Amino acid sequence: MSQATKRKHVVKEVLEEYVVPSPQQQIVRVLGTPGNNLHEVETAEGTRFLVSMPTKFRKNIWIKRGDFLLVDPIEEGEKVKAEINFVLYKDHVRYLKKEGLCREGEQTAARSSGEEDSDDDSDLFVNTNRLRYGCTESEDDSEEEAAAVASDQDEEEK
Repeated sequence: MSQATKRKHVVKEVLEEYVVPSPQQQIVRVLGTPGNNLHEVETAEGTRFLVSMPTKFRKNIWIKRGDFLLVDPIEEGEKVKAEINFVLYKDHVRYLKKEGLCREGEQTAARSSGEEDSDDDSDLFVNTNRLRYGCTESEDDSEEEAAAVASDQDEEEK
């Protein structure tokens, strides 16, 4: 099987399948990525640890801060305590909430990361390299400023 075909199957599996966590699995939220296919995560109880990304997800699925993951614990790990089993996107989190499979702490974590049931665009990418120009001044303010600039220029000419 070619690399492109493998990638297609992995992406299709992540986007279209809805999973139910087993008793030993847990849902965690991504806090950051220190590198080397490791991700720092936090559980609903507030425990922080590192998880590893299996090779099938590498260069196929991208994980960012605030995403939710389904992880399998690793018994022998000191720093890396789990391995990613599934990446949970908005639709997956909604499904788990609807089925009642998301524990209360996980629901709170979902709300705190901006996850809501409404369809808003608050999580869209905003380019911070561009200046935002806002025209919130009223016409009265701009007329006063123009008059002040004109009087300053008159004083300089005298």
